[in-house]
Amino acid sequence: MALSDRDQEILSINQAMLDSVVNGDWSRYATFCAADLSCFEGETNGHLVEGLPFHQYYFNLPAGDAPATAVTVTMARPHLRWLSDDAVVLSYTRLTQRLAGGEPITASCCETRIWQRTNGSWQQVHVHRS
Repeated sequence: MALSDRDQEILSINQAMLDSVVNGDWSRYATFCAADLSCFEGETNGHLVEGLPFHQYYFNLPAGDAPATAVTVTMARPHLRWLSDDAVVLSYTRLTQRLAGGEPITASCCETRIWQRTNGSWQQVHVHRS
C-alpha cells in the first residue's frame, strides 16, 4: 500500500528528528519538540517525565575518548494512526546500527511518538520507548 503525502511528511520529520539524536544535535532536536514534551523511556525508570531539560542532559554528556563511528537509525514497520488532521500517533521498531569493537551490531527498541501540528508546525508531544 502506498503512503499518503501526509504519512510521508510525518515519517520524514520523524527520521530527521532521529538523525538529530544520533548526530548529537540538540538545537535541531529541540525544534522537533514541544516545550512540555512528555515521555516514558528506559532512562525515566518507569516515571513520566515532562519538559526538555531531561532530554538535554543526554545531549550534553561528553563524548569521551571513543572515536565517533557511523550510526544509522531505521524505522521498521512504521504504523500511523491519525487522530485528526493535526494529530498522529506513530509507532515503529527503531533499529540502530553501529560498530562496536570493529564489529557491526544492531540494537532495537519499540517507540511510539505522538506528533501534533500547532501553528502550522509539527512537534512531538509524547514519546514512549521500550
